Amino acid sequence: MKRPGRMSGKMPGRILAVLLAASLCGAGLSGCHGREEEPAEFTVPEEFDASGNYEITFWAKNDTNKSQTDIYREAIADFQELYPNITVDLRLYTDYGDIYNDVITNIATDTTPNVCITYPDHIATYLTGQNVVVPLDDLMADETYGLGGSGLLFQSPTQSQIVPRFLEECRIGGNYYALPYMRSTEACYINKDYVEALGYTVPDVLTWDFIWEVSDAAAKKNPDGTYALNGQDVMIPFIYKSTDNMMIQMLKQQGAGYSTDNGTIEIFNDTTKEILYTVAEHTGTGAFSTFKISGYPANFLNAGQCVFAIDSTAGATWMGSDAPLVDIAEEALTQFETEVRMIPQYDPEHPQMISQGPSVCIFNKDDPQEVLASWLFTQYLLTNDVQIAYSETEGYVPVTTVAQESEEYQDYLSRAGEDNDQYYDVKIRAAELLLEHENDTFVTPVFNGSTSLRDAAGQMIENVTKSIRRKETVDDTYIRNLYSDVTALYHLNDSSGLAGGKADLGPLPGTAVALIAGIAAVWVLIILYLIRSKVKERSRC
Repeated sequence: MKRPGRMSGKMPGRILAVLLAASLCGAGLSGCHGREEEPAEFTVPEEFDASGNYEITFWAKNDTNKSQTDIYREAIADFQELYPNITVDLRLYTDYGDIYNDVITNIATDTTPNVCITYPDHIATYLTGQNVVVPLDDLMADETYGLGGSGLLFQSPTQSQIVPRFLEECRIGGNYYALPYMRSTEACYINKDYVEALGYTVPDVLTWDFIWEVSDAAAKKNPDGTYALNGQDVMIPFIYKSTDNMMIQMLKQQGAGYSTDNGTIEIFNDTTKEILYTVAEHTGTGAFSTFKISGYPANFLNAGQCVFAIDSTAGATWMGSDAPLVDIAEEALTQFETEVRMIPQYDPEHPQMISQGPSVCIFNKDDPQEVLASWLFTQYLLTNDVQIAYSETEGYVPVTTVAQESEEYQDYLSRAGEDNDQYYDVKIRAAELLLEHENDTFVTPVFNGSTSLRDAAGQMIENVTKSIRRKETVDDTYIRNLYSDVTALYHLNDSSGLAGGKADLGPLPGTAVALIAGIAAVWVLIILYLIRSKVKERSRC
């Protein structure tokens, strides 16, 4: 009598088939559900089939901001009134990284969304799959369904009405793979009262020297250990939200290398080293920290525990004593006058700051009509009603000149300070900062691996800051080891720590790692069983 759960003799055919199917399910990270074949290269249909029914999925991000969610839902409802045969299913995320990881995983299972809010850096990785993301050049130029097309049931902007710098950010390798949706930059939010209490005046254009000098002064303590500036036990004069942007912009402003358009890595240079030494110096005085180490800059700013908080202009509704989205208890709030300035500059006469913000891409499917339905919805997100409404929720600016120049949007800008909600002055001033400096913005090169390089840029600042706080020594040996560590961590294929390496995909999402591990385990079980069976057969001989 056989024991339960134990097999004897040769492996039953159906069990072997199940194990093989499980292993093949993940081979090459292609999925067990969904299609086995790659979708064909997309060709624009001559006509949209209004008799068919299409269900498209839209993955989007919001920062737990109910107004943004309402705008998405209203845009979908209005679009579906125009196109009742298209159903749009909205899936919301609170982090772009989560969207990126889920898309990577779903490429493996061939279950990508139809339309996705994303970043060009992420799209460059998506493009490593064959025919995964739809190039938009032909769709944009189509006379009937393209930008401003004659067959649309709504007023779409023409290509010339999309801000050229914003549209160009969506070009990868000679083709457009996305449309810009909203744009922001970074801003420095300042407690003006504290700056003046220290004997300084906020300049029109901040410099790095000014920021460091004032921050060092703000870090001085009383004999009892409290901070002289605020009388509290906590004071972090200068907090930076996105240290990847910090490093990238400091390099750009000094004309130092970051990467080339084709993915050659140039970040491991002497300017980077000097930046890291500067960060170490002012971390040592207690003047500097980061979001990842200490917490959200707005919370410290609003509690009177920070002088300079650098974050996206899209985060302006959290900044200041009267911010509509204050994230701390009311009793912890302090009253102060908030100033909004460009990020610090090395050369105030030639300012440079990063352009960022979400774009929208479309994923290829077997049915060209389904892709065309996705394209129609994507264009609808660029209409004035959607662009203006969404930009008013944060310090974003619309990506089309027709929306920016519209009477409605200009009226919105002119009413700054009328209330602390829709017309919150800090939020509107943050948007105006980008509008006034569109020509001073830049973007980083986009290639397969640029996401990993960006992460590495920020990680170096994070590591140095942590090390100084732990009383570790930061010297040339430390920097060399740091270069080597981040190169290995982010798979930059540059073991020497010198410039010139090529970036790759970077770390796989956890779900993909789990899938690969599962495949390996299945094959191990198959091999062990076959060995065991062979041994038993020999023992019978």
